[in-house]
Amino acid sequence: MKSLFECTTIKNMKLKNRFFKAAVWEELATEDGHMTDELFQVYEEIAKGGVGTIFTGYAYVEKDEHPNPGMMGIYDDSFITEYKKLTDMAHSHGANIIMQIVYGGSMTHLVPPSPVIWGPSAVKNELTGIVPVEMSKEDILYLIKSYGKAAGRVKQAGFDGVELHAAHGYLLSQFLCPHYNTRTDEYGGNIENRARIILEIYDEIRKTVGDDFPVFIKINSEDFIDDGLTSEESITVSKMLEKAGIDGIEVSGGNESAPSVVENNLGPARRKVVLSKDRESYFREHAARLAKAVSIPVVLTGGNRHIEVMEDILSSTNIAYFALGRPMISEPNLINIWAKGEYKVPKCVSCNQCYKLYGRRCIFNSNNSINN
Repeated sequence: MKSLFECTTIKNMKLKNRFFKAAVWEELATEDGHMTDELFQVYEEIAKGGVGTIFTGYAYVEKDEHPNPGMMGIYDDSFITEYKKLTDMAHSHGANIIMQIVYGGSMTHLVPPSPVIWGPSAVKNELTGIVPVEMSKEDILYLIKSYGKAAGRVKQAGFDGVELHAAHGYLLSQFLCPHYNTRTDEYGGNIENRARIILEIYDEIRKTVGDDFPVFIKINSEDFIDDGLTSEESITVSKMLEKAGIDGIEVSGGNESAPSVVENNLGPARRKVVLSKDRESYFREHAARLAKAVSIPVVLTGGNRHIEVMEDILSSTNIAYFALGRPMISEPNLINIWAKGEYKVPKCVSCNQCYKLYGRRCIFNSNNSINN
């Protein structure tokens, strides 16, 4: 019988349990994306807390495209030494750490925004109002190379793997979304064409990091908009990536560039999760279907709360791992507590006030800022 606390392996990476820390944009890096003491402390709290594997907050791969303030960078070799300190720390506490990498595109909250912002097509972002520059084939090739170089730095810095962020309305998510991708060349149209850039980025990363380095992708279960990526298309893309050799798929959902997704509570960080167990693990249906359709590990993120719910999902589906974001912001030591057999309900009530506090700290903690 499978257990949330059993040891497993993905490629050459050993995982001491089935829990991941989901990626969160902490907004604690320097203006040019470098580590700070506060950011290091956040990851140290998580690593000490017993989680098997950490997905970092997203790191931007291209220096001249900075989608959000205070996010981590991985666009040149100057990051390698400081990230080696981060990975050594995580490993000293028995945690794996995987860097998530991204090109943001028109889903940017940087003020002022980056001078040049690429998109699959020149379609106005409904949330930010930004109209990106439609990427030429030369631009696409350049970005593919940028992702490959970034992944090489991730490996050099001692991370245990790399994850492509292709969810939530960022650039790769937009390529998958018919609303934002109106191209008529080989990068637009049917789902195979819309996924082409992701497959080409994966191939470039694999050439750079080799066959033994774990590569993951975070992808929407669906966009939850009328002309968005569907669940069926998401599974098609995932199967294409499996055939190409990717090592794991993290399931999320919701194209947050559509205001309706946020207004109707259909995004990745949904509110009122704790009102009933039926509201938990809200992408589980798609993740279960995906895990049945592929043989590589599926990581379920979004609204994982009660340990008994996750145990039931683990025993009744092929879903292999569970990622928690807000509960581990509130209680970094939560996995250690559960490991002792104290199956407490997380303190997190999904109020999302952590996104409004410095360093993404829980409003219910007396120490809401790591500066005080």
